[in-house]
Amino acid sequence: MSVMERRLQLLLDQQRYAAVAGEAERSGRSVAAVIRNAIDVYLDPDVAVRQAGLDRFLGFTPDENGSDTWEDTRALLEADPLTEVP
Repeated sequence: MSVMERRLQLLLDQQRYAAVAGEAERSGRSVAAVIRNAIDVYLDPDVAVRQAGLDRFLGFTPDENGSDTWEDTRALLEADPLTEVP
């Protein structure tokens, strides 16, 4: 475990605080631990790549003629997830 070296004051609206406090209660962690974990997940480059891939996948729709094939979809899935979907 790393030594905490920096103090941060953070103001949250009631809705965000309730969400964080609820997760802390549910998981048995402190509010600070939940926020530190959220920062770690948000800034993890692998998570960003996976989210981009998921967003890309969820954005797939067959064209108006329904002519998308498995090969077309597979090629899109195997492409770089951070590139623009055609």
